[in-house]
Amino acid sequence: MKTNKKVGIFMDHSSAHFIQFPIEESNNHLLHSAFNNNSKQESADKSEHLMHNKEQHQQNEYYEKIGEEIRKYDNVLLFGPTNAKSELYNILKKNHLFNDIKITLQQTDKLTVHQKIACVKDFFINQL
Repeated sequence: MKTNKKVGIFMDHSSAHFIQFPIEESNNHLLHSAFNNNSKQESADKSEHLMHNKEQHQQNEYYEKIGEEIRKYDNVLLFGPTNAKSELYNILKKNHLFNDIKITLQQTDKLTVHQKIACVKDFFINQL
């Protein structure tokens, strides 16, 4: 019998917090975007056009890293307060490698670590 691997990913444009279900602290990890305020300021000092190109390139790399991690799972909950989850979802929908992965989006406010874990637990328990 195949095990259905599940993960909740609380994300915004700067970081993604992976929370595997069933919940185990050792299986949780963070991914960060390379584009931060320091690199934004450095690029802005040179030119606004360069800043936007660099930001777009680094955002795409960030989404690719998340996508690589998502391929390890069968059922994914993308949740968080920004539209980053929708942007990622639209990119993944275009790639046939993600056709067999069930991806659900859920809008939330900013959450504490315990609230994120509870959200993932509630979501996957309600699917049983």
